[in-house]
Amino acid sequence: MRIGVLALQGDFLEHVEMLKRAGATGVEVRLPRDLEGIDGLIIPGGESTTIGKLAVLYDLIEPIRRLAETKPVWGTCAGAIFLAKDVHHHQPVLGLMDIVVRRNAFGRQLDSFETDLHVPALAAEEGGEARPFHAVFIRAPLIERVGGDAEVLATLPGGRIVAVRERTLLATSFHPELTGDARFHRYFLGLVR
Repeated sequence: MRIGVLALQGDFLEHVEMLKRAGATGVEVRLPRDLEGIDGLIIPGGESTTIGKLAVLYDLIEPIRRLAETKPVWGTCAGAIFLAKDVHHHQPVLGLMDIVVRRNAFGRQLDSFETDLHVPALAAEEGGEARPFHAVFIRAPLIERVGGDAEVLATLPGGRIVAVRERTLLATSFHPELTGDARFHRYFLGLVR
């Protein structure tokens, strides 16, 4: 299985390594031609405005939208912002997921944090009850609202939404690629299958 990782900016190399641990091949995507022959796409964390501007510059917006019609796409942190239909900031986005996202919702870099999340969707591979997923939040966005077919996969205490799936689209506010825990990557590969 070949999974593209948008390699314009951000932590794409960590996703490539985590895909290898999960049993797939990560392919760096920088140009539209790099989307050919992949089975899915991950849009990594980084700086969402920069990712969006570079995607416009390299003519990737429409090719990624077309890819998402038939292949799974997952956005982590800045990638989740890039997937959203509504962002409280003017910037280039794909507008694929029926979610409203607020950038840097938890504060500045100094306000980054880690916490354990209850993610029932990860239970299938564990035979019933999923152990907590240790999530890393770095200048993270918040998914303020979901609509349409989007379903909430994980929340913080108090109900703040941090992971969502809409058909074969996945968005996480946190960085699973920084944890050493490949369960979210395997979950995404399950969407690809």
